Amino acid sequence: MVYLIHSNSLNFDERRLPDAQILRGDVIFKHDEALMYCDSAYFFDKKNSLHAFSNVRFVQGDTLFGYGDALYYDGNTKIARIRNNVKLVHYETVLTTDSLNYDRKKDLAYYFKGGKIVDSLNTLTSVWGQYHPKDNQSEFRSDVVLVNPNFTLTSDTLKYNTDSHIADIVGPTTIVYEEETTILSTNGQYNTETEQSELYDRSKVIHTDGKMMTGDTIFYDKKVGFGRVWGNMEMRDSVQKATLYGNYGEMYEEDSRGYATDSALMVDWSDEDSYGYMHADTLFTEDVHYTWRDTLRLDSVGIDTVYKRIRAHHGVRIYRTDMQAVCDSMVYNDLDSVMTLYTEPVCWNENNQISADSIEIFMKDGKVDYAKGTGAALTVKQETDQYFDQLSGKVMYAYIRDGELRQVDVSGNAETIFYPKEDNGDFIGMNTTESSNVQIFFVNEEVEHVLFTTSTTGTMYPLDQIPSGADQLHAFFWATQERPLKPGDVFDNPPRTPRPSSAPKSAISFDKDNQDNPSSNVTRTMGNKTKHKIQNNEESSDDSADTKRNNSKRRGARK
Repeated sequence: MVYLIHSNSLNFDERRLPDAQILRGDVIFKHDEALMYCDSAYFFDKKNSLHAFSNVRFVQGDTLFGYGDALYYDGNTKIARIRNNVKLVHYETVLTTDSLNYDRKKDLAYYFKGGKIVDSLNTLTSVWGQYHPKDNQSEFRSDVVLVNPNFTLTSDTLKYNTDSHIADIVGPTTIVYEEETTILSTNGQYNTETEQSELYDRSKVIHTDGKMMTGDTIFYDKKVGFGRVWGNMEMRDSVQKATLYGNYGEMYEEDSRGYATDSALMVDWSDEDSYGYMHADTLFTEDVHYTWRDTLRLDSVGIDTVYKRIRAHHGVRIYRTDMQAVCDSMVYNDLDSVMTLYTEPVCWNENNQISADSIEIFMKDGKVDYAKGTGAALTVKQETDQYFDQLSGKVMYAYIRDGELRQVDVSGNAETIFYPKEDNGDFIGMNTTESSNVQIFFVNEEVEHVLFTTSTTGTMYPLDQIPSGADQLHAFFWATQERPLKPGDVFDNPPRTPRPSSAPKSAISFDKDNQDNPSSNVTRTMGNKTKHKIQNNEESSDDSADTKRNNSKRRGARK
């Protein structure tokens, strides 16, 4: 029962207010452990209810205090309705609104015409909201805004605990760190005190520097600047125009470090006409800081700069329209736009296969410009199922223009096998040469011109007199089954093609007497038909000198 504890005056007006006690001055009511104070009230003792007015105060225990201009209380349902200038105080939590209902049976306070909850850390506003004093749990709907000193959260629906300061995201929610980071989620938890979050259902973490992270599940620590993603991870960099995919990955805002594994894939979309796709067991990306100084000047002032570095470890497979490659590991530096392939690298361009102990690929404007192979360098082009043009040496440069191989320069124990053709396309024979340096020029994927050093040996074999095994250089191997032919092929795992040992098949001889002693039915010239295509440097000194100067300038500029 509701009991009247005190009143300065008590009156009745049966005509205007039947069954009501009219109370004025320091009115106090009690119901169970709740006390209600006001300046005046109507008390309906038969209905076990009251209407209280002016300076209303509602007290439950020593933890919950309600204030307002009017109170309507039903002792049977234990529902208190407080109106106008309402304030509910529970420890450090303060709820303000114009209309509040408090259900004492359910220990639930709720508003429906707009309200605000303020705790020791955050301020939350919404059109509709409810608060459970017992467990400090609240829920907000419609135009929800949570304001923190570091960020602002907006949502349609939100659950929030005023003690733990954890927000449960149950609807479309946006968390904005001004000029830093934006978090988009429909499902998850956000600890507004530690700024750690667990986000689900393809949530997104977006940074103003152009980086974005999404996945099935995200753990993100804003203060530390660390993110971890499980399931269908995607890390996008709109400045570098590259996206990192995988089923697991981590991101560190310091130095923009990140990695992906488990079906890891990097897509380079800097060239809208030719996307690049790279897969490996693990893919890493990071910003590298260094200080540049002019070493020729003692008073040189250091210039701090940053460049992007990408690393791929184990099982690297790359697909681009202008180049495909496989190797064990790879490093790409944005500083000089060079991609270096390690451990049995093989590259393909059109019908050409290029391999070496290591290969450097130089990019220009997002496209492959040229490649440098060092150690056991080999270029192979398949002419037919049986005939393979081959070129090997210690160091090889392959220049690519408009997606096609245009020139190959080889230095150090250069060996070649070529199948010259008549104008009608018929093969003349097989030509082999050994030289110190070779330059080969291509037009429409065909050999157009070859330059040798003066110390060159060569042999032309008719097709029906090629000795057994002479049609392959010692370094020859053909790895076409490893080649990615489309973007999805980067996830294939074909066996690597065994390579021959590095020992040369025979010593390269530059004995002039041997050049003058051809065996029967075998000639050491190229024949009249192809003599204009293959020359030594002595026979074309002017062209060779110009070519070497141009190539020297070209390589110097690139370096």
